[in-house]
Amino acid sequence: MTYIDSIIFDVDGTLWDSTEIVARAWTKALAEHTDYHMLITSARLHQLFGQLLPDIARQLFPEESQSRQLFLIDLCCQEEHRALLQECAPLYEDLEKMLKILHKQYPLYIVSNCQAGYIEVFLEATGFGRYFKGHLCPGDTGNAKAENIRQIIEENHLKAPVYVGDTAGDYKACQKAQIPFVFASYGFGQVEAPDYTIQRPMELVSLFSRC
Repeated sequence: MTYIDSIIFDVDGTLWDSTEIVARAWTKALAEHTDYHMLITSARLHQLFGQLLPDIARQLFPEESQSRQLFLIDLCCQEEHRALLQECAPLYEDLEKMLKILHKQYPLYIVSNCQAGYIEVFLEATGFGRYFKGHLCPGDTGNAKAENIRQIIEENHLKAPVYVGDTAGDYKACQKAQIPFVFASYGFGQVEAPDYTIQRPMELVSLFSRC
């Protein structure tokens, strides 16, 4: 077994798939509060999730000014939080079973390229706060994923962490942070030559469990 002392997770495409609920929420927010009547789909969000919010906003609203793009995406995110607290997004197979096992052996963390409050929504909607020691996102720090991974490592004195994510952006962030990357192939993206690949969450137990 490869030696590790901690595991850091992405959220979307790794722990849950919120795209159906978020797509409905964003479509609703734009229809009710703006003059946009844009149908946002789960498939479209699969292509966008994992990027920083300003980059997502720029692709959704290319004709708008930067300040208007940020206003619109913030409006969408507010409605998204309400929707996800009302209806928990689908979790990947045996996710809690995996977390129950591994959190007893390693400190677990979350680093995601999301807005402030989104990870807290995930933890509240799922009731999984007890499994994680901490989390960071660009909405908290103003930094992108690699820097947030480094901050988690430094603040918690981690010596041998791994990161679990599902996109090429996650992989590149791990390369910058100089930590191994576990590719969740059941998620949204494609990654060439990751350090590890899992096809379902419970395979993390096979890779890293000390029992």
